[in-house]
Amino acid sequence: MVVKKKINEEQQQKLRIKVRAYEHKVLDASVKQIIDTARRYDAEIAGPIPLPTGIRKYTVNRASFINKNSREQFEMRIHRRLIDILNPTPKIIEALSNLNLPAGVDIEVKIS
Repeated sequence: MVVKKKINEEQQQKLRIKVRAYEHKVLDASVKQIIDTARRYDAEIAGPIPLPTGIRKYTVNRASFINKNSREQFEMRIHRRLIDILNPTPKIIEALSNLNLPAGVDIEVKIS
């Protein structure tokens, strides 16, 4: 009879960074800056993974009284990217927290 031993795999820590912006050029420049900073400290990087673009559409009446059926549509596009950094060190986390990113770029960081 063979006895099987359970091997506990080490839980890999993962730093998941979600980046959002309205302009894709500003977003790509910010993502490049994040990746360059992480690579400087020899981090394992997965990404950037482009997530689906969120589109918010707004319909507005052109005139309030006479031309009720005349309407305009506006939309806002929200571009998103996902970056995973495997086994981050405290140096990497500190370097990423000191980054100066342009206005209009929203960052969400989770450690799991």
